[in-house]
Amino acid sequence: MHRLTTARLASLAAHIRRPNPHCARIRTMSSSATNSQSTTASVFLDYNFSISPIPKNPLGEGKHIKTAAALIIGDEILNGKTLDRNSNYFARFCFEQGIDLKRIEVIADDEDEIIEASRRMVQRYDFVITSGGIGPTHDDITYASLAKSFEQGLTYHPETLARMEETGKHRKWVGKQTEDQKTARKRMALFPDAAEVLFVASDIWVPVIRLEGKLCIFPGIPSLFQKMLDNLKPFLPLPPDHLRPFRLQVFTPLPESSIAPFLTDLQKRVHSEGIRIGSYPVLQQGVYVSLIGANRDRVKTLGEEVESEVQGRVVTEEEAEAKRKSGCA
Repeated sequence: MHRLTTARLASLAAHIRRPNPHCARIRTMSSSATNSQSTTASVFLDYNFSISPIPKNPLGEGKHIKTAAALIIGDEILNGKTLDRNSNYFARFCFEQGIDLKRIEVIADDEDEIIEASRRMVQRYDFVITSGGIGPTHDDITYASLAKSFEQGLTYHPETLARMEETGKHRKWVGKQTEDQKTARKRMALFPDAAEVLFVASDIWVPVIRLEGKLCIFPGIPSLFQKMLDNLKPFLPLPPDHLRPFRLQVFTPLPESSIAPFLTDLQKRVHSEGIRIGSYPVLQQGVYVSLIGANRDRVKTLGEEVESEVQGRVVTEEEAEAKRKSGCA
């Protein structure tokens, strides 16, 4: 394990780009280290840290991600204290990028469960993410558990510590911490020693940690999770554009039972083309019929057939999303 002196940290910090005083602004963010919806906020300044260089394709030259899985870690999810929003965001991310999301699991802050699930997922899927359990408290055990899972030790990451210290200069409470409290905070920079450390955003000191070229470790705070996932795109071997699916949605006022025979027959006809048909009822209003496929023109042609057969109309993603957010669909 590396020992870091004050002088060493100062030297590292000198190589990190400082916040620009002309463009710095104040923002707020949930202070929880999990998928919290807490309204408690901490104030911090935007920074202009350097972003990591793009590494070689971890899957091999010319290969791209085809399948994915998510491991959501946290007792607070399982006991109902916190609503998990990260798995939904990840599902939409995968769909938009043309990745086939195969599995989402929610498990407790338990070392054995984290080890078993992470090993199994990395063996089966091209891209795996974890969310939660990387804060400074006793039950934040994700880094340590994943280090054991892939037979690695733990070591403090110097640059992460330096960035953490830089942000701490603007937080009064940091200077008042005891040695035990400082040690607890430093746990957030204690990573598996063979991990890739990817700094993906210039205003976030927390990196994405990648293991085995596949498993990416994220914080649980939804706003952080979402921004870091979006900024990870350049570091991922994503599918080419022509393999990304196109979704078309048709809304019909008819009940689901009335359109079921037609949709069953339609799915049988287009299954060999890789087109998926789904139906999603809106209580006492009607049904959204979803058509998904890589061939945009073919999906649009089928959409016209569906419109005619179910007495419906094509709706925009925005309209369908508004229904979803309102809890009606």
